[in-house]
Order: sequence, then C-alpha cells, then structure tokens
Amino acid sequence: MPLILITGIPSSGKSTRALQIKSYFEDVHERIVHLVSEDDIIVASGTNKNALFLDSTKEKQIRGLIKSETQRLIGRDDIVLIDGGNYIKGYRYELYCMSKASKTTQCTVHCEVSPETAWQWNQLRQDPYTRETFDALTMRFESPDSRNRWDAPLFTVLAGDKIPLEEMHRALYERKAPPPNQSTQCAPLSSTNFLYEMDRITQDIMTAILSAQQLGLEGEVKIPGHGTCVLGAHTTAAQLSRLRRQFLAYTKLHPTSDTSRIGPLFLQFLNTSLH
Repeated sequence: MPLILITGIPSSGKSTRALQIKSYFEDVHERIVHLVSEDDIIVASGTNKNALFLDSTKEKQIRGLIKSETQRLIGRDDIVLIDGGNYIKGYRYELYCMSKASKTTQCTVHCEVSPETAWQWNQLRQDPYTRETFDALTMRFESPDSRNRWDAPLFTVLAGDKIPLEEMHRALYERKAPPPNQSTQCAPLSSTNFLYEMDRITQDIMTAILSAQQLGLEGEVKIPGHGTCVLGAHTTAAQLSRLRRQFLAYTKLHPTSDTSRIGPLFLQFLNTSLH
C-alpha cells in the first residue's frame, strides 16, 4: 500500500486535507484508504494531548503506536495515510525505510500556514492546544525538504490551495518504488514454510550431533538424510548453538529456493567453521 504522510504545525489543517485525499482516492480511483489518525490514537490511549506533547516518553509511545499500525497495514495496492504532525525528520525517515522495505511508493503532503493563522484556527477547535503546547510543537517542527529522499515527492499546500491530487496519484501509482536496502529488506522467502523448515532441519541436525557427542563419538558423524559432520575434539554444545544462530541469520537474508538444500548447507557451514 502506498504511504502518504501529512505534515504541518498544530492546527494547520492536516485532518481536513487528509479527509480530502481519502475521499479523492476512494471516490475517483476506487482505492481502499486506511487512515491512521494521530488524534484518534491519542484519544484511544486515554491521554490528554496537551499533557502528552509535553512528556517526551508518552509522545514517543504514541509515535510507536502509529508506526506499528502503519507497519500492519502497509503493502502494495491500497493506501495508508498518516494524519499527524510527523514533525521529526528522523521519524519520517523511519517511515520511509518502512515503505521502502515493503517495496511501495510514498509521498509527503505538507500543510503550510503561518503560526499566527494556525493559532487562530486552533482557538476555534473543540479541543484546542494550550499556548505552551502549541508553541513547543511549532518550535520543534522540522519542515520537510524535497531534497531529502524520505520527504520526496513533496506536495506543499498553502491555505486556500487545492491539493494536486492527480499529481499525487501519478507519484504513487506511476512511479517505481525505490529498491529496498538489504539491511531493511525482509527475507524473500521462497516458500511459506521456509522459516519453519529451516528451524526444524537445523535443530534436528543439532540434536543428532549432540546425541553423538553424548555417546563419545568423534570425527565423522553421519546425519540421517543429510550427510556427514566432522566434529573436532573440543566441539561444545555452546559452540554449535552459536554457529546455528549465525547460519540462521545469514540464511534468512539469503534463502535457498530448495528447502532440501538447507541440511547440506548447514553441514557445510559447520564443517567449514569447525575446522
């Protein structure tokens, strides 16, 4: 699901713009839009928003909830729209990495209004920000920059402007998603039970090796159905467990398309590492 981030200082019209975007993609392009609302999550948490934004620990928890919900929804076809301040540059980068890892596109819509106008709009709200909270959030706001890959493409909307909705649609659906970094990419599993099979096979081999050790066997140990492991005189259970963890971590990033190769590859890895 393509990701759309709304940014702006408090009371800059973010929720209004989010609803306009949601309506456009649903009505015109018949897309499913999942709206992740910062305000709704704050209300559900039972925390007063003015107190929350003056408490860095609570504020970090809310950002974590937004990120978790986005992670649950993000995919390739439908849209996830995050309605919130998203005022921290590093947080926007985290969300960008999430969409990149999911091989989907992203764009940012920035609601640009002056602090004076936003404060006037704030006073008309049913749940206004206090002056202290408003000023603190405005001062901490890190404006998006189109030169930053995590903010681009960036659509800046002034008060009274129309959102460039068609341009947004092209940016999300007619543009290739950036390739995921290997460090952020999930393992391209070749089958739905790959992780289960890898865990089971390597554990079975470990059990066979440890059983042979308990019998006092050294040298070549034949593993039924897989091959031979050559044990050293000082091979320990802790050493084998550490090597198994290393193999699992590597194989999750470089999975084989044939699960029947997991056993031989693990034995090869053990033999290379032990000698």
